[in-house]
Parts: sequence; structure tokens; C-alpha cells
Amino acid sequence: MTGDIVARRYANALFAIGREQGPEAMESYGRTLEGLTGLLDQSKDLERLLRAPVISAGEKNAVLDKVLAGLDASPIMLSFCHLLAEKTRLPLLRAIADAYRARLDEVQGVVRGTVVTAVPLDSQREAEVAATLGKKTGSKLVLGFEVDPDILGGIVLHLGNTVMDASLRAQLRALIDTIKRGE
Repeated sequence: MTGDIVARRYANALFAIGREQGPEAMESYGRTLEGLTGLLDQSKDLERLLRAPVISAGEKNAVLDKVLAGLDASPIMLSFCHLLAEKTRLPLLRAIADAYRARLDEVQGVVRGTVVTAVPLDSQREAEVAATLGKKTGSKLVLGFEVDPDILGGIVLHLGNTVMDASLRAQLRALIDTIKRGE
């Protein structure tokens, strides 16, 4: 819990700097954080190095300089990551990136979600589903698509804290409940 609070504080501080510099800077910082966490996902060695308490902040900063140069990071992001290293907050990098993305989404009116279907959809059908749902919700949607054959048919939509279950499995369960009640 404490880690989440600290991560949000760092994300909010970076977001405030980005807001002062304009929308392009805010998006650039978000892309850099996403890129950095993506690299951590790809390289467990890099993640262990940045988390290791026995490695000095200076050594971590040297590695961060090279990694961030590859991401074409701004000087502000370089300074931000150096600050995280000096304050031993690099283990919170994913949480900071998530909190930053949530703030950026809020400002841009973006809602992230997941669509679960029983069979894989091709890219054209995914685009159609996203466009239809975007019109119905009145929001800019960023959707991920997953496959779960157990839902049998239809879709299950997860948007934020809301779940809309229009699957065949849910409809069958409702029918079974109705029959059990004798209605």
C-alpha cells in the first residue's frame, strides 16, 4: 500500500512537470515510462540490476543513461530516473508508470479496457468492435482483446471497474437460475 502511495506521488510530480511543458511532453514522458517498463519485462537481468540494493546509484545511473538514450528520452526523464535511483525508488518504476498512464488517460479522456471473445477476432473485426463500443460509451477507448473459449459465444467487456457480460455462458446461467426458481 505504501509503495502505491509513493509511486503515485512520483507519477503526479512528473505529470505536473509535463503539464507545464504541454501535451507533447506529457505524452513523451508516458512513452518513455512505457518503453522502460517494456525493457524491464524483456530483460530480467536489467530489472534485477535496477532493484539490487548492493549496486550504487551511480552504477544504476550509468546503465539508465544507456537505456534511456536508446529510448530517446528527454533530459527531464533522465533526471527523473536518476532521482529514482538516488532515492532507491527504481523498484517502483512499474507502479509509477501505471499511475502516470492513469493520469494521462484521465486528462485525455481515454478509457482502457479488455474485450473477451470465445474465438479470436481478425484486426478488421477488432477495429469495428472498438469503434462501435467507442460510440456507445462516448469515450476514446483503448482496448485489448483476449480469447476465452469458456464463454461459449458473445463478449465480455471490462472497462475500468465495470464488467459487461454479454456472453452465451452468462445467458445460460441466467436461464438455469430462472428454471431453478420455477419462473
